[in-house]
Amino acid sequence: MPPRIEHYAFGTVTVDGQVYTSDVIVLPDRVIPDWWRKSGHRLAADDLESIAEGAVRILVVGTGSPGMMKVPGSTIRALAKRGIETVIEPTDRAVETYNRLAPKGGVAACLHLTC
Repeated sequence: MPPRIEHYAFGTVTVDGQVYTSDVIVLPDRVIPDWWRKSGHRLAADDLESIAEGAVRILVVGTGSPGMMKVPGSTIRALAKRGIETVIEPTDRAVETYNRLAPKGGVAACLHLTC
């Protein structure tokens, strides 16, 4: 069973009973806490090396409460070359999307918890 995101509010997310207060990556088999991007509010393919480790076919990107984190086309293309479809949404909607898709398998999420 993949991790389940139970709750999200600005600055906090609860996954399988564990509360996180910094950005996370949710993989099909575990959570990587304290996720940080090299360029802050810009998501680069290099920021997602842990995604390449597993059999991920869909990556749900939570861009923050108001959606301030940007995902450049170059990042989307790099993921597509690995066979990964990208869904980009503000984090509250990204959590809903992840929870809907995750039971099908091969789904991961990277979640920016604040702005």
